[in-house]
Amino acid sequence: MASNQTPTLNGSTILGTNHTLDIEKIKEDDFDYSKRSQWLRAAVLGANDGLVSTASLMMGVGAIKTDIKAMILTGFAGLVAGACSMAIGEFVSVYSQLDIELAQMKRNNSRNGELDRAQVAGTEDGEEEKLPNPLQAASASALAFSIGAMVPLLGASFIKEYKVRLGVVIACVTVALVVFGWLGAVLGKAPTVRSCLRVLLGGWLAMAVTFGLTKLIGSRAL
Repeated sequence: MASNQTPTLNGSTILGTNHTLDIEKIKEDDFDYSKRSQWLRAAVLGANDGLVSTASLMMGVGAIKTDIKAMILTGFAGLVAGACSMAIGEFVSVYSQLDIELAQMKRNNSRNGELDRAQVAGTEDGEEEKLPNPLQAASASALAFSIGAMVPLLGASFIKEYKVRLGVVIACVTVALVVFGWLGAVLGKAPTVRSCLRVLLGGWLAMAVTFGLTKLIGSRAL
């Protein structure tokens, strides 16, 4: 005799024998995308910073110098300095956050000292797994910055014609900005069009301001 039992989830009966339970769909819907915030911020923003800052430096130098060597050296110096700065800044920031959370854990455990030792130990193990990792955040930030900075460098490296080189840098940066904006939106489940436009317009503005001000200052021989 066939069983007439209906499927259950966490002790609750799911009505309707013709409906199938999509476990993967439920897991995806219940996933807390805010858990990605730490590495997503370090990676996506690091790549975007590397792209925009290096491209802006190269465009600034390109505003007053047509020499390809000057532009490439400027971009490379920006890559190294920016990656180191991002890594150190991220490490210090996340380490400060780690100290705060550890101090809070100690205060919570001291207040719950009457609990069973095994229970307290289990709680500590679970909380420590969720703590931020300064080295991981610093490495991700430096690597992402370097990846972003390589885009304008590679775009300008093999083009000697001055105007063509500037156009290629702008085109490469534009494509990369759209990709980074889209990637950040997809990973964070945010609106893609708005994210892409925000990142793209911000990058264009940074390059335009740097190019314009450097051109102005260079033309006055200050």
